[in-house]
Amino acid sequence: MTIRTSDKTGGILVIAGLAGIAIMVSLDEAVAAESIRSAITEGKVAIDLRYRYEYVDQNGLAKEANASTLRTRLGYETGSFMDVSGLLEFEDITVIGNELYNNTFNGRTSYPVVADPATTEINRAFLRYNGLQDTVIDGGRQRIVLGNQRFVGNVGWRQNEQTFDALSIQNKSLPDTELTYAYLINVHTITGTTTDSESHLFHGTYTGLPVGRLDGYLYMLDLAGTASDSQTLGVRFSGKQTIDKWTGLRYAVELATQSDYADAPGTVDADYLLLEIGGDMSGVTAMLGYEVLGGDGTYGFQTPLATKHVFNGWADKFLTTPTGGLEDLYVSAGTAIGNLKLLGVYHDFSPDSGGGDYGSEFDFLVSNKIARDYDVGVKLAMYNSNGFATDTDKIWMWISTKF
Repeated sequence: MTIRTSDKTGGILVIAGLAGIAIMVSLDEAVAAESIRSAITEGKVAIDLRYRYEYVDQNGLAKEANASTLRTRLGYETGSFMDVSGLLEFEDITVIGNELYNNTFNGRTSYPVVADPATTEINRAFLRYNGLQDTVIDGGRQRIVLGNQRFVGNVGWRQNEQTFDALSIQNKSLPDTELTYAYLINVHTITGTTTDSESHLFHGTYTGLPVGRLDGYLYMLDLAGTASDSQTLGVRFSGKQTIDKWTGLRYAVELATQSDYADAPGTVDADYLLLEIGGDMSGVTAMLGYEVLGGDGTYGFQTPLATKHVFNGWADKFLTTPTGGLEDLYVSAGTAIGNLKLLGVYHDFSPDSGGGDYGSEFDFLVSNKIARDYDVGVKLAMYNSNGFATDTDKIWMWISTKF
């Protein structure tokens, strides 16, 4: 399947729409009209609001960033007609007050980057067909989240999430197994730009093992106008067990290899390793982890479609893996007191090759749910450089609600 024209954004919607229309025209006109009307009127409205203030103090820049933004999402999901339903969601990011930050487009380079530019867009718009047993097919602009989002996610932390124009298929026919395939036509990034794509995503999950979950994946990325083409093949095993005083012993092992694909040069060659162990005891969850994104001085293992903010520190210093790779040794501890959540994380960063040190980071989070409908929180990231990037402190405060 190859689509290279400027109509790629809507191409998948047209394909999915034609499939739905083909079903509809086979019905009696009056019956079809009434059924369609019912499917539309019996749908549901969803509203999602999040106000956030972000402060950034970064060494080497003359000014400190102060970003005050409001994200508003308004969506409508229809009922089902002949096993076809639809969703349309608009999203608006509004700057409250003065734009005292570098949004990556406004040229305010004396300020640190806060990647939340003002924008209004169609965030999601897709048709869903679930008329096949244990299978769901989505066609259109959609959210795709695979596994723990280390390689493919929606970057939900940023105000404008990452979405995809895609055809995706999920199947659960086999016992304890979920298989996913997605063909990506466009990637709509967090800054409002669009990247043409001819990428294939394969992901499988098996939960029938008594000791954990097994994930396998193959991601073949062809992203136009970028240096991010690659092929990643990997496997992840994760689980949780009860042992003595530990109410939940947690563990994960993941291995992946990345090589050239599409227009990538032969230098795209690196490996990935993750080891995690931790557990829950007396209401506290602790975790020790070691993650390696390989690098040989020419190329470092990349994850261009990941929800990167979740990994390698909240200061976002490693959104692009250095050519020398990255070793991240981290420890975290968290607890919940009623609806109050506390989490602290410490990272020690170093290269995978070439020696040296990248520095360290401390992250801290406090969040609380109020009256079930509201989420408020404060988050802090403090990155201390040791020859890589620059010292950076970030503070976030937010309140959000959905209804």
